[in-house]
Amino acid sequence: MADRFVVGSFGEQDAMLAAVATLRGAGVDQAMGVRRSRLPFVTLLAGLGGLCFALAFQYYTAVFDWPLDVGGKPENSTLAFVPICFELTVLIGGLGTAGAFFLRARLFPGKREQLPVLGVTNNVFAIVTYAPPERNDIELARRIMIENGADEVEEREGES
Repeated sequence: MADRFVVGSFGEQDAMLAAVATLRGAGVDQAMGVRRSRLPFVTLLAGLGGLCFALAFQYYTAVFDWPLDVGGKPENSTLAFVPICFELTVLIGGLGTAGAFFLRARLFPGKREQLPVLGVTNNVFAIVTYAPPERNDIELARRIMIENGADEVEEREGES
C-alpha cells in the first residue's frame, strides 16, 4: 500500500524553517523529530568483532601456526598485539558503520534517485510530511505551508 505525502517546495530557507516550526507546533507531523541513531551500537559491535578477530588471529599465528622462540620469551606476547588490535578495531568498526548506514538508507549502486521536488539538490528546499487518512490534517498542512511562503504544495503517493 502506498503512503500519501504532502510536499511543499520553498525558495528560501527561512520560510521553510518557519513552516517546519508551525507544522510541528500544530501537531501535523513530527517535523524532523529525528530519533537517536542506532549506528553507534553497530560501530561498537563491529569494533568488538574486529578486536576479537585480531586477538584470535594473532594468538593462533603466534602460538599454534608459527611459534618462534625469541630469547626465551613466551609465545603469547599479548602486549605486541596491541597496535594491530587497535587498528583492526577502528577499521572494522568504520567499515561496519558505513555498511550499516548504506544498507539502512537503501543506498546501493544503480539505485535511482527519489527527489521530492525537482531542483531540491540545487536551490530549492522541500518539506515532506506524512499525510494521514484524515483529510483535515492534509488541508491544515497545505494551508500552513502556503501561509509560510511555499512556492508549490502538492499531494503525492509513494513508498515510505
